[in-house]
Amino acid sequence: MRQVDLRDIHGPILIFGGAYSNLQATQALIDAAQAHGISAERCIFTGDSIAYCGNPSETLNLLRDFGCPMIKGNCEIELAAGSDTCGCGFEVGSTCDLLSRGWYTFANQQVSADQRRFMGSLPDQLIFTHHGKRYVVLHGGYSHVSQFLFPTTPDQEFMSVIRNIERDLSNYDGVIAGHSGIPFHKCIDGVTWFNSGAIGMPAHNGKSTTSYGILDAGSFTIHNLSYDHQTAQHAMITAGLDQGYHTALGTGYWPSEEVLPMDLRRFVDSG
Repeated sequence: MRQVDLRDIHGPILIFGGAYSNLQATQALIDAAQAHGISAERCIFTGDSIAYCGNPSETLNLLRDFGCPMIKGNCEIELAAGSDTCGCGFEVGSTCDLLSRGWYTFANQQVSADQRRFMGSLPDQLIFTHHGKRYVVLHGGYSHVSQFLFPTTPDQEFMSVIRNIERDLSNYDGVIAGHSGIPFHKCIDGVTWFNSGAIGMPAHNGKSTTSYGILDAGSFTIHNLSYDHQTAQHAMITAGLDQGYHTALGTGYWPSEEVLPMDLRRFVDSG
């Protein structure tokens, strides 16, 4: 794993992830950073620039031009390698797995060789210090990039990741992660864990808004991101990506709940 140390960062830090080929949401995030007075150097991206939506190449180019520190998620890893699957960690044959084949095939056809080289060159993790505290930025888990960790995931699963980090990095105070698409903030055995959610897809909460986070003076806050989701949805339909995720941009609900713990699902099969 390749780590990059950003050293000491002064001032508020904007944290975001999961751009998911959503060009309109990515532009709205950049606009939000400017409204907060936070420069690109203090905006940290937790991976998965390309996924479900209709503008993979344009979204990645926008992030590159923005110039914020980025890590690669599973989508960058697989696209850089020219793989035929997204590496999202979906169970083979599941609804999520079948749906992913559509958007991944489209994205894989759209990205250029230069974009693949760029994605492959991104670090796996970032490290930085802020207000005297040391943070590790990763995508899913520490040794498993596509590990799903949700706000209601049992603490022992977080502890396993934390212990793996402690094995390699003795001094750190918090973990900043992405991948799951659900924003949350919790403390496990004295370690702060923060996930800002995704900007490119709602958090399965019935709202078309998405989310990003801000770290300021040692405190994390989650912020809603409004953007032109109708145009993003139209781009998906135009690209032929109308298998289910396109409706999620408006309804705020994912087309499948398979990756979610039972206590985060809308519908639970009691039989």
